[in-house]
Amino acid sequence: MRAEVLVGPERRRRWSVEQKLRIVGEAFAPEAGVAEVARRYDVARAQIYQWRAALRDGRLTEPGPGVVGFMPVEVTASSSMAPSVTSVLEAGQPVEIGLVGGRVLKVSSSLPATDLRRLIRAVEGA
Repeated sequence: MRAEVLVGPERRRRWSVEQKLRIVGEAFAPEAGVAEVARRYDVARAQIYQWRAALRDGRLTEPGPGVVGFMPVEVTASSSMAPSVTSVLEAGQPVEIGLVGGRVLKVSSSLPATDLRRLIRAVEGA
């Protein structure tokens, strides 16, 4: 049996959670491309897609109070008497979340974030 000895710098790198989140955010930002971001950071495109899947599944989270990241939010008033975002969140009233494909999810603002993530994954997977 012959052993192969590799010399030179190790190719494997260790990315922090913050670095992974930043790279994924850059790769999937509007007007950006995964291939271009992958080249800039010298990482495989497949790795960026794996990190995105881990983020979506809740396996890649930022250290801290459970906030994974931010999504753009559009607040629209359906009537002149629409409550403000602050009063909706404080009162536990329903919140509408627009999903990919035009689906809308209505949930209580008091729903725990972990349950909300599971619910969104289930609806998007249907």
